[in-house]
Amino acid sequence: MRRVLYWLAGLAVVLVVGYVAVIAYFYIRQRDFQYDREGKVYAIAETTLQRTQVVSIRTADGSGLLGWYAPPTASLPTILYFRGKTGSFSREYARFEAFEAAGYGFLAFDYRGFPGSPGELTEENVLADSLAAFDWLQPKGGKIVLWGRSLGSGPATYVASERDAAALVLESPFRSAVAVAEKSYGWLPVSLIMLDQYPVERWIRAVQEPVFVGHGTLDPAIDVSNGRRVFELAPHGVTLWIDPEGDHDNLWDHGIWQQARAFIASST
Repeated sequence: MRRVLYWLAGLAVVLVVGYVAVIAYFYIRQRDFQYDREGKVYAIAETTLQRTQVVSIRTADGSGLLGWYAPPTASLPTILYFRGKTGSFSREYARFEAFEAAGYGFLAFDYRGFPGSPGELTEENVLADSLAAFDWLQPKGGKIVLWGRSLGSGPATYVASERDAAALVLESPFRSAVAVAEKSYGWLPVSLIMLDQYPVERWIRAVQEPVFVGHGTLDPAIDVSNGRRVFELAPHGVTLWIDPEGDHDNLWDHGIWQQARAFIASST
């Protein structure tokens, strides 16, 4: 019996040490799981963009962010686009072509740590970079619409809570990065070890701009319940568009631009 107890105690120690080692591994490597920082930086010449130019946005610490900027035509607003977690912002040039073709201005950029912008990728830097982009754009005049996709829903909501914009569009938003991570790594103490938590559900309560939320019911990365909850918490939620056949990557093809464009027109 004593031998069995020793064996069980030894097994318990091994399991505890192993679990702690796994926690340490995920803590050290967590940003490699949270962000996909590799990818091609497209040139404007590879697109059909006509009014767009390459810009460099300076942050408070002097870092330079690669961006593309196009001024609007007539009195249309400019869309400040906050990209997701994968590759360079430039890979989504089809969206920018649509913005430009419709007469809207836009500014899109890479946060520090992504292909176009050197530096350390942290939540603190993403938020600082996002404020720097807004502050770079604001003196150009006109109305600014914030559009945050996936990861970008975090900084877009944060900027909306800190600055005065005309409207906020959130595409596949999350309540928090913790809520998303717990879905895949619920066996880890995610809320305790996660560094970049992006608490959208806290920031959205301070947003005074009209809000559009688009989400897909088939989204495997960020469950649609996140989008519903963010909309519920928005003080000025105007439009909740749920695509019954939408997943994380096909909302553009399923018409979110048409939906968001109608919202922007009515809100600005």
